[in-house]
Amino acid sequence: MNTSHPHRMNCDLLVIGSGASGLAAAVTAAWHGLNVVVVEKEPVFGGATAWSGGWMWVPGNPLAQRAGIHEDPQQPRTYLKHELGDRYDPERIDAFLDNGPKMVAFFEENTALQFVDGNAIPDIHGRVPGAATQGHQLIAAPYDGRELGPLIRRLRKTMRETSFIGMPIMAGADLGAFLSMTRSFKSLRHVVKRVCRHLWDLAFHGRAMQLVNGVALVARLAKSAETLGVRLMESAPARRLIVEDGVVRGAVVAGAGGEIEIRAARGVVLAAGGFPNDVARRKAVFPRTPTGEEHLALPPKSCSGDGITLGESAGGSLVTDLASPVAWAPVSKLRHADGSVGHFPHIIERAKPGVIGVLANGKRFVNEADGYYDYTAAMVAAVPAGQEVASWLICDHRFQRRYGLGFARPFPLPLAPCLRSGYLQRGASIEALAKACGIDPAGLAETVKTFNEHARRGEDPQFGRGSTPYNRKQGDVSHGPNPCVAPIEHGPFYAVKVQPGSFGTFAGLKTNGCAQVLDRDDAPIAGLYAVGTDMASVMGGFYPSGGINLGPAMTFGYIAGCHAAGAMKNAADRRVAEPTH
Repeated sequence: MNTSHPHRMNCDLLVIGSGASGLAAAVTAAWHGLNVVVVEKEPVFGGATAWSGGWMWVPGNPLAQRAGIHEDPQQPRTYLKHELGDRYDPERIDAFLDNGPKMVAFFEENTALQFVDGNAIPDIHGRVPGAATQGHQLIAAPYDGRELGPLIRRLRKTMRETSFIGMPIMAGADLGAFLSMTRSFKSLRHVVKRVCRHLWDLAFHGRAMQLVNGVALVARLAKSAETLGVRLMESAPARRLIVEDGVVRGAVVAGAGGEIEIRAARGVVLAAGGFPNDVARRKAVFPRTPTGEEHLALPPKSCSGDGITLGESAGGSLVTDLASPVAWAPVSKLRHADGSVGHFPHIIERAKPGVIGVLANGKRFVNEADGYYDYTAAMVAAVPAGQEVASWLICDHRFQRRYGLGFARPFPLPLAPCLRSGYLQRGASIEALAKACGIDPAGLAETVKTFNEHARRGEDPQFGRGSTPYNRKQGDVSHGPNPCVAPIEHGPFYAVKVQPGSFGTFAGLKTNGCAQVLDRDDAPIAGLYAVGTDMASVMGGFYPSGGINLGPAMTFGYIAGCHAAGAMKNAADRRVAEPTH
């Protein structure tokens, strides 16, 4: 690439943003021979992906096939047609489902990105036709940070709230060992080994080097990009697109020495992370968010709508007509000892036996073991107009010490810090707990009494908790007769306040099956792509299964990289002309 002028640069493809979708586009294009530049607003790479669980929903992926799971290609289409209804977009759904397995095979065969099978995870809504009990999920394989060399210093660390002293914990056997270490010598040995190695890494490297989950995905993609000669530029926010004769030909980015004009012969990929932290857009688009501040977004602050704004400046349009503009998640707010405020996502404990979610009236409102999107959407819908949208997760001492409650970790970690900060509320009785939280005491007492009567038999006639494969997978398989249901009766009792939050946005730029941004007449804007959460959700604002953010993000990043390199061979490519330059 030509860098002869200090404030000008030429390349084939410019990618704005360094999460999974952007890096997938960059690696794919570079492997196909393009000169690629990735610019990142922050001083570290990884975006929201580095703070995520890292799961990807990719039906028909090669790992499932190698495990002997041979799914009818129409099964995920049937599921999505029933889930999405009139928001089912055949062109983009076909592009995703047809190219997802190809994406996984491409990265497995050609890059440092390797995967681990997650095929025992069921789709969330098990009663919907086409829902699968296995075969759809996968995750990046754990990665030794030493393999990155100096690049490790430029990688975003795992989210503070979901790590243990900075150490990410992988879903599955790794997490299971941490939860059972006081009851299993094998688990304790695993935990001691993991923690001791992590302490060594902190002493000698200043950060976690056992990379898992989303940070492993980013690390493997970044290493692949570096190997293929992709230029990675951090602390380089994109200021404006270069548009000439209706064609996007690059962008102007800010650098340490001033603005840099980057010319991109094959176009620009917008992958800046949507707008979960754009308060003005939240106010305009999110429900029950009158000031824009009533929302606990999980992505980094830098995910603030830059890609959307750039796309609109070139004639793109923001799609908001979705089932939800936001990828809901139940989140609690905590204040750390240093005075900083963090957000904790309640993903793990809600399905475990012995916890319920209630509103201010003390009543339950949802099957707590259903998906995080479902829990939050139900909370938003159930709270009366004019009241703060919030719920409380309620449990007893036995539950908290075994599973933890939000950021209040299980035994042997102490509860005192969370109690002192007010994050965790405690009461000797259910009524005392209710008063501490501002919940109706009589309402909560009646709810717990009724719940316990059925829970002692492993039943939940009100919401059917534990009745789907997804519920049971998220529960505790060692607990019977229902892995998701147990009474709340061993005081003291605990509660954590939960508010609406998100993993990101579903509202995004309108695109076609090749990830090209469309103008207001639904024609492709030459030279402009949008992927990840800068692209309107291919799921129409629904959340049918875990991994439906990163699975499409990786797939459409791969599609964008192939299309820019002229390597697309699928039906969507034949329907949409190549960009002209």
